[in-house]
Amino acid sequence: MSYLLRSILVILLAGWFLPSCVPGRVAGVPESRETASGLQFTYLDRGTGPRIGDGSTLKIHYRAMLEDGSLFDDSGQRAEPLTVRMARNQLIPGLTEGLSMMRQGDRVRLVIPPSLGYGEEGYGPVPPGATLVYEVEVIEVTAPEEGLPEAGSDLKTTESGLAYSILQAGQGAPLEGGMEVTIHYTGWLENGRVFDSSLNRGEPIRFTLGRGMVIPGWEEGLLLLRVGDVARLHVPHHLAYGENGRGEIPPRADLVFELEVIQARDIPRPEPFAVDHLEPLVTGNGLTVFILEEGSGELPSPGNILTVHYSGYLEDGTLFDSSVQRGDPIRFVLGRGQVIAGWDEGFALLRKGARARLIIPPHLAYGERERGPIPPNATLFFDVELIDFH
Repeated sequence: MSYLLRSILVILLAGWFLPSCVPGRVAGVPESRETASGLQFTYLDRGTGPRIGDGSTLKIHYRAMLEDGSLFDDSGQRAEPLTVRMARNQLIPGLTEGLSMMRQGDRVRLVIPPSLGYGEEGYGPVPPGATLVYEVEVIEVTAPEEGLPEAGSDLKTTESGLAYSILQAGQGAPLEGGMEVTIHYTGWLENGRVFDSSLNRGEPIRFTLGRGMVIPGWEEGLLLLRVGDVARLHVPHHLAYGENGRGEIPPRADLVFELEVIQARDIPRPEPFAVDHLEPLVTGNGLTVFILEEGSGELPSPGNILTVHYSGYLEDGTLFDSSVQRGDPIRFVLGRGQVIAGWDEGFALLRKGARARLIIPPHLAYGERERGPIPPNATLFFDVELIDFH
């Protein structure tokens, strides 16, 4: 469901590898080839598991390097392997092509030319025109489920064109805007192809209802449900991804979802920081920083892993996201382009324990791009706390 999936994924795509004695893997002589597109593919270990197909769900470990060996991402820094679906436009072309030739248990080295990577523009820590080196291990392959669920006899249609039915009635509270909801779901195209499923990943999604964090068909449909409901939504394309589609979802695609409302909770709105009495620091890039609490110790350095809480507001005061409401701080690597430029610059000025407001102009945020509830050319206001770094 994430509109950030492709950009986040390749920042996260890189490995930690199991030793070659893992069951199910057979040792072999390294085999190299170069495809017609210019991708260089070398086996480091050969697996014996199922092959990867279009729509497969994968668990992988990886290391991502520049051509000089500089490491810019490593899944070994995270506790679990990365879960990814083989889907159009979700990965850079070189990774999609390389993975399509692999099977469960394979470990390979991919040398990806700029034309199959980030081209002449670069991305985050990847400079323009960079050749990339990925070492990738496929831990698990799950084939996609097929078959469109039947509509059912009690399907109701709203004025907007959304059709829905309750498959199993829950006994919990009705859902309302502003609630944090936890959902399991599976999504089908009209041809019966599964394009996404939280069940395959073994992890439900959590988001705040009414914030524009999901497609309009979900926003409308969930307001018709209560906690414990299992429901089917038939979402017309104008309430989904519209004329353009997204990822493996084609243009003008009507979608079918089955979802279960696992839980929902009311979350209090965080109080915006009071900064009117403070003198701001304005950087040469136009970032404005109000520091409410100085914190202590050294400033973080590029490469440090930061743990932070934040609440993000638009200029009119609209709250568009908050880790404080979720009770779940986020972690990122400073200076690696894993967050917007205003965050990389702003958090480099804060010490451990500091609380501050960052006012980030569009060119240090999302620029002319629309990102979910964030409109184009938006100045963003973040109340942040640097909890820890190492």
